[in-house]
Amino acid sequence: MALTLTDPPVETTHWTAAMMAKAAGISVSSVQRIWRARGLRPHRVERFKLSNDPQFVEKLRDVVGLYLDPPAHAIVLSVDEKSQIQALDRTQPGLPMKKGRAGTMTHDDKRHGTTTLFAALNVLDGTVIGRNMQRREPAALRGKGARPACFHPPDA
Repeated sequence: MALTLTDPPVETTHWTAAMMAKAAGISVSSVQRIWRARGLRPHRVERFKLSNDPQFVEKLRDVVGLYLDPPAHAIVLSVDEKSQIQALDRTQPGLPMKKGRAGTMTHDDKRHGTTTLFAALNVLDGTVIGRNMQRREPAALRGKGARPACFHPPDA
């Protein structure tokens, strides 16, 4: 178990069950059973990046504070933007999958421009509101009143 938390003996990114079995002098299935029982997955790595913004902690507290203790009569939305989504289409139709053969598709596409997707999660009730825009225009996001214009539900 402790050996799993050390670096592997050769220049690899992580322990494999076979390398661990050889190093520990046990079978591969024993290594797999031990890892499974303890929820260990040495081949999985989650990446992260720390902010170098000197005001990061202050900003983080402001944002988390909105979720934990929102102002009275306020709606809290978690907003994200995915810009430059490409609208693509294949230049020719693919062939369907058949027994013994995978489906096919061409390697090239026809481009139909780009769009920007804005989405908001209403933290209170879990509903998602979204809108596509041809360009990223900050003025369109501000809108009139307290809510951003692009997040008005269709019936509003």
